[in-house]
Amino acid sequence: SLYVSEYFSQSAQKLSFYSWYGNAKLFHFHVPEDTVLLRWLLQASRGKGPECTSMEITVHFRHGAPPVINPLGTRFPANATVRPSYNISITLSSAVQNTTFVNVTTPAAGDWFIAAHLPEAAGRIEVKGFSTPCPYMFQADMFVLRLTDMPVLEPGVPTPHTVVSPAKPLHVKVFVPKHAAGMRFQLSSCSTSGHRACAVRVLLGSITLPQSFQRVLTCTGSVNCSLALESPPWEKWLQITVESLGTANASVAVEMLASFTVCRPGSTSSFLNFISLNQSQAGGRPGAAGSSAPAAGEAPHNTSGQRSSCLQSQPVVREDLDVVSVRYRLLNGPSVPVNALSPTLLLLNLNTGMDSGGSLVVNLLLNKTSVSLANATVVACVSAASPVLSLNATRNCSTAFSQGYPLSVSTSSAEAMLIVLYPQTDDWFLSLQLLCPRGQRECSTAEAKVTVFSYLTPCFNDCGPYGQCSLLRRHGYLYAGCSCKAGWGGWSCTDDTKAQSVGTQNLATLLLTLSNLMFLPAIAVAVYRYYLVEASVYTYTMFFSTFYHACDQPGVAVMCIMDYDTLQYCDFLGSVVSIWVTILCMARVKKILKYVLFVLGTLLIAMSLQLDRRGVWNMMGPCLFALVIMVAAWVHHGAKRKHCYPSSWKRWVFYLLPGITLAFIAISVYAFMETNENYYYTHSIWHVLVACSVAFLLPPRDKHKKPWAWSQKLTCRYQICQNDREELYAVT
Repeated sequence: SLYVSEYFSQSAQKLSFYSWYGNAKLFHFHVPEDTVLLRWLLQASRGKGPECTSMEITVHFRHGAPPVINPLGTRFPANATVRPSYNISITLSSAVQNTTFVNVTTPAAGDWFIAAHLPEAAGRIEVKGFSTPCPYMFQADMFVLRLTDMPVLEPGVPTPHTVVSPAKPLHVKVFVPKHAAGMRFQLSSCSTSGHRACAVRVLLGSITLPQSFQRVLTCTGSVNCSLALESPPWEKWLQITVESLGTANASVAVEMLASFTVCRPGSTSSFLNFISLNQSQAGGRPGAAGSSAPAAGEAPHNTSGQRSSCLQSQPVVREDLDVVSVRYRLLNGPSVPVNALSPTLLLLNLNTGMDSGGSLVVNLLLNKTSVSLANATVVACVSAASPVLSLNATRNCSTAFSQGYPLSVSTSSAEAMLIVLYPQTDDWFLSLQLLCPRGQRECSTAEAKVTVFSYLTPCFNDCGPYGQCSLLRRHGYLYAGCSCKAGWGGWSCTDDTKAQSVGTQNLATLLLTLSNLMFLPAIAVAVYRYYLVEASVYTYTMFFSTFYHACDQPGVAVMCIMDYDTLQYCDFLGSVVSIWVTILCMARVKKILKYVLFVLGTLLIAMSLQLDRRGVWNMMGPCLFALVIMVAAWVHHGAKRKHCYPSSWKRWVFYLLPGITLAFIAISVYAFMETNENYYYTHSIWHVLVACSVAFLLPPRDKHKKPWAWSQKLTCRYQICQNDREELYAVT
């Protein structure tokens, strides 16, 4: 045999602390056919700075679709079936880098996914630029060992093979045809080169993660041993591995036979289904639809019981709506007939390679008037790769190499729903059959009508009212995840364990919006002291900060007067410009220079916010530059007057020092104390402190300007009128 090794690599990704699925970094690989060994090379590294500490990285594996993970231990939505993912932990302690190997023998061909993430996020809101997070990097590489000339078993034909040694197992494969109801594998004529007792182990199927249903058959002596498989995967190569359990130098000769029992589907009234059935039979089964000729590769003894159809196939049309969004329509109507003689089969096509990043939803609704027997139950099974063709209470909805998802409806419970999160890339089947408690003879003539609604959606229920469905991308692969708000959690934001009550949400909205009214004293002081431009800026900031936080709320207390992004930009712009004009106003520079700096600084701030809205230097840069101007102006005024500026100790004690103290406290709260849980009151404190500091820091009005004389502006009778006309006196 000729083995070929191949190497696949993807670029490293920076890991994030986990709070939702978007924080997990996804790697997507494709394993070729006839692969006998798969080796993952996992490389994790961290930075060398003092902020880097020991960290545990969790890595999840899955075949066919992204892994379904739950690091936070939250609840999944009702009717969702979840199977835990296969995962390992990589610890970065004293070493800067860690290299880990993961081996998978006889892996299943197709898509494989790896997801890596750090532990749960702490929830603290970090201002970009104040702290330097430690970079944790992760890279996954894939090595495969592929057999180029793997022998093929021809169905129904005994084939001799030789296992050279225990160190070199024999790999063969057989193709499973469509509509195969069962497969029988038989091993016979086992003999060794040293005439010792023959002992071999046969592995049927490939390994898939997180669950593997590989079948194991151990054969000893020359006695024939066999294994029967029900519902093998349709239209796929089935890999068979034979290992010798004897001595190291002894070869083993065996004879293998694979035979199939093919199920003949019943015809329906749909012309499209008739055409598709003929096309599927043209290559594999000679004869027209409805003929009893054996399928290609079917053993001669398996043709006797195939004169009656063993399933009724209903035509289904796949309708692509959007990215990871598909609707399945039945050509014969939304209701399908279900009887007790043979299962009704629906094909749900999810093999495009781009359908595994959503949620498959199957909803069954029983028409109670269509069932003549009150105790009858319609049992259904959703499975991948092959359908379940014999539905009963003991089968537990399982096929040869996979475990399906059971459903049932009856007159007492007429509706059932199933949600499959991240369904694997494959052909999915929905099997339905009518069962009676006293046996199938009781309901041999009965028929039930079941309405089937099936669709693929990016996020189930669009993540509900407390979540946002986000479309994620890894290279060309698209998948979806829910980002939850207001304390809600879970895969679809249905876990209300830590959810905020409606009262808490209303309180948060009121605090974050009404706290901006503390700018009213600053506006009044600015207007009273003739700083009208500054008062206009404070009014702008108060308005947009109020409505931005009213729109930014995660719960039900939300009001958006315009686009969210516009409100956020105007809020950030108003906040930085308010600090800019306040410090320049304190500098007491000439008016023309002050207004030029106002306009020029506002334009530069608008540009920098467009480049990076959350960068700390967008706020600190203008502040530091304005402080330099203010200090230079104060030094100039002090040198010119030959005493400290401002000269009044009252100005320092009652205005400047309180204002500076409030500003420093506000910056400390904003940069170091805000978390996701306390955001609504810590950020409200930030609003109050900043607004109060502005009212304290604004300088007094110019001495040559008179105060607003509102009483003299009112035309109340003639008593407040003043005659400014100059009277001329004639000198005689």
